[in-house]
Amino acid sequence: METDGVLIERSARGRPDAFVEVVRRHEVAVHAFLARRAGRQAADDLLGEVWVRAFGGRAGFDPAHSDARPWLYGIARNVLRAHWRAGRPADQAGVPEAVDPWDDVIDRLDSAAAARTREMVGAVRALPPEEREVLLLVAWEQLTPAQAALVLGIPPGTARSRLHRARAALRPVLAGEGP
Repeated sequence: METDGVLIERSARGRPDAFVEVVRRHEVAVHAFLARRAGRQAADDLLGEVWVRAFGGRAGFDPAHSDARPWLYGIARNVLRAHWRAGRPADQAGVPEAVDPWDDVIDRLDSAAAARTREMVGAVRALPPEEREVLLLVAWEQLTPAQAALVLGIPPGTARSRLHRARAALRPVLAGEGP
């Protein structure tokens, strides 16, 4: 099986049909990334824009990377930012509101578990945005810290440091000691 890097490079060099395999491999993951942050309906609408931008920018992809997912998540993140900016009043621009897919799940849990879950969600929301984003990329999207760094455009050491701080902040909540 050819790597994403090989397929994207082939696509950029005159075989645009090779990009179809990259889409096939990653469409579910990229849609889930968008849905967790903007809801399923918005994700359905935004997914096409991600593929258009990825196809248009494929010549800039480094074929040494065998997995295109971090690159695609970076594009999806930029599409989400544009979506949030376009849909918010000017006084709220630049402050994306996190969409919490767990609210429906919490409603179905028993009260003790729901209270604990709310406490954890509150602790995650209380994290600085930079730490929260690395944590969510590693936990939700199952990226390595190095891959999360690629998505965010930061050095891998910075991503590891932010992840460590986020985990340290959440450890007391997980241990039942409160935030």
